Amino acid sequence: MSRRTGGRRGGRRGAVARTSFTAVALSAGLLLTGCSSGGGSGEPELTVDNAFMPQPVSDMAAGFLTVRNDGSGADKLTSVTSAISDDVTIHESKNQKMREVAEFDIPADGVLDLERGGNHVMFMKLKQRPKQGEKVSVELRFEKSDPITVELPVKEPTYNPAKH
Repeated sequence: MSRRTGGRRGGRRGAVARTSFTAVALSAGLLLTGCSSGGGSGEPELTVDNAFMPQPVSDMAAGFLTVRNDGSGADKLTSVTSAISDDVTIHESKNQKMREVAEFDIPADGVLDLERGGNHVMFMKLKQRPKQGEKVSVELRFEKSDPITVELPVKEPTYNPAKH
């Protein structure tokens, strides 16, 4: 009576055990690598405040807000979407000229201010004109961070928080 073992000690069960051990060891190593970076992981930690939209007086509107990054890694605001318009872009203002840009930097442990007279969100061809007291929902999209949905309260057309 002869018995076949598959040519290796332990046969098939030994191969499965070795494969399982290798997978567990690799997983543990990856887990420890992720944990070892701790608070200095270089990840952005974004929050948004000071958001508002002046009540539009035409089929265009602007939006303003502040993105705070309390993390140790930089990020970029890459786009904004909203149900109120199919054409939402981000603009910078320099030398009294406005131009569309592809992204805004959000420095590590820093701030991105989108404010009157400066950089802002631009809504073109509004599907409806929101009134003072309403809110406009927007989704901010970033290079690294998950999207953030923000409600922009609609203020009077001349509203400027620096003066209030």
